[in-house]
Amino acid sequence: MSDTPTPPRNPSAELHTMNERLAAWAACTAEDSPALIERFEAMGYEVRGKSREAVEAVLRCPPTRTGRG
Repeated sequence: MSDTPTPPRNPSAELHTMNERLAAWAACTAEDSPALIERFEAMGYEVRGKSREAVEAVLRCPPTRTGRG
């Protein structure tokens, strides 16, 4: 057994990392899914007509407008 203590978890940093990964995954998935683009637009994310990199950047931030339900 190791006597080295386990460092304390940082849920805030873990959440940030997960959000980054989800934004990247969603942007890749949206490239081939018009339905997903529509869903993001309905949620208030302005992603239509953007490159994968631009979609990823948009998804890393809160929506810019009110969702359509």
